[in-house]
Amino acid sequence: MTYQQTLDWLFVQLPMYQKQGGADYKIDLSKAIGLVTYLGNPEKKFKTIHVAGTNGKGSTSHMLASVLQEAGYKVGLYTSPHLKDFRERIRINGSVVEEQFVTEFVEKHKTYFENHQLSFFEMTVGMAFAYFAMEQIDVAVIEVGLGGRLDATNVVTPEISVITNIGLDHTNFLGTTLAEIAAEKAGIIKSKIPVVIGSSVAATQRVFEEVAKEQSSRLYEASKYTKKIYSSDLKGSYQKENSKTVLQTLEILIEKGWGISEDAIASGLSNVMKNTGLLGRWQILQEHPKVICDTGHNAEGLRYVFEQLQAEQYRNLHCVIGVVDDKDLSRILPLFPKDARYYFAKPEISRGLDATILQQKAQIYGLQGMYYSDVEQAYKTALSIATPDDVVFVGGSTFVVAEVV
Repeated sequence: MTYQQTLDWLFVQLPMYQKQGGADYKIDLSKAIGLVTYLGNPEKKFKTIHVAGTNGKGSTSHMLASVLQEAGYKVGLYTSPHLKDFRERIRINGSVVEEQFVTEFVEKHKTYFENHQLSFFEMTVGMAFAYFAMEQIDVAVIEVGLGGRLDATNVVTPEISVITNIGLDHTNFLGTTLAEIAAEKAGIIKSKIPVVIGSSVAATQRVFEEVAKEQSSRLYEASKYTKKIYSSDLKGSYQKENSKTVLQTLEILIEKGWGISEDAIASGLSNVMKNTGLLGRWQILQEHPKVICDTGHNAEGLRYVFEQLQAEQYRNLHCVIGVVDDKDLSRILPLFPKDARYYFAKPEISRGLDATILQQKAQIYGLQGMYYSDVEQAYKTALSIATPDDVVFVGGSTFVVAEVV
C-alpha cells in the first residue's frame, strides 16, 4: 500500500472515536494488552510519563517533551488528535514519524489488526510504542486519548502520572459527575508511582486522594507549587496552570535523579512550538486583522479562551465557529461573547453539527450570524469583512481549527 492508501485503511475501515463517536470506546484493556504483548512489549523499552485530563493535557505533554528535549534526552511524544497530518501524533524530538514506517507497520501487522478487530486508536498506540522502541528513545510523553482507566495508552508503567484537571466532557462515556469522571482519569495512577494533579475541586480531590492511597502513590498538587515560574511561548492565559503542572512534574523527575537544568527548563518552556510542532493553542495566524485560533472545545476550556479573547483590543470581533454533534450546546454557547459577529460552519467530519442547527441554537443565547457551506467559506468571508483593527477568532472544535491552520 501507498502511504495514502494506508491512511485510508486506518481511517475508513476501522472505528475512530474522533470521527464516529462512541464506536471506539472499549470496556476493558484486553485488546491493548494483547497488542503490546504481540509486539514484544515495546512500551517496556523506554521510560514514560503518562498525561491525562479534560483540558490542558496536550499542552502539558508538549511542554514536558520540549524541556526534556532541551535537557538532552531523546524524547518520544504521542498525542491525539492530529490537526493536519496523522504523523503529528507520533514524534521524536519534534520530528514526525516517517511515512514509510507507518505504511510498513500497518502492512506487517494488518492481519493481526483485522483478526482481533482493533480500533484505530489501539493500532496507533501500538505503532507509536513500536516506533519509539525501534528508535531507542530515552523517554516518551504519552497523552491519554479518552478518559484514562480504559484508554489504550494505559498499558504503560510510567515514571510519573499526570492529571491536568477534570471537567464535564465525554459524559456519555466517562460519567455525568466530576467525581465519576475523576475516577476514570485516576485509572492511570499506578502502584507506588507518583501522581501530579494540576487542579481539582473538593469532589475530584477526594477521588484522587482515595485512589492514590489505595495505590500507595504519593500525590502532588501543582496548584500549591510556589517555586520559580518560567515564561512560555504558549501564550494562552490558561497555560499558566499547565506550566505549574509541568514544573511540579519536572521537580519530581529531578528528585529521582534526572538531569534537567534550569537552563533546559527555561529554554524548553520558551520554545515549545519550535521544539514539538504544537499547533492550535492560542495560535496567532496573522495580524491586521488579527486572527487567533484555539482548539478549546468544552465549557472549562472555552471559559479560559473567551476570558483571554475579551482582553484583546479590537474594533469588532468575528467568530468562525463549528462543533461536533454530541456537544452539549447548553453548556458552551452561553460562554460565547455576544458582541461578536458569527460565521457558523460544519467541520468536515461525519460528526460535525449542521451549521443551520448551530445557528438556530446560537440565536437562543443571543449569538447572531450567518451559516456557511463549509469552514473555508466561513473563514474567507470573515477575513473579507474584517477591518485591520478587528479580531477574527476561529474555534469551537479541534476540527474547525485543523481546517484553518
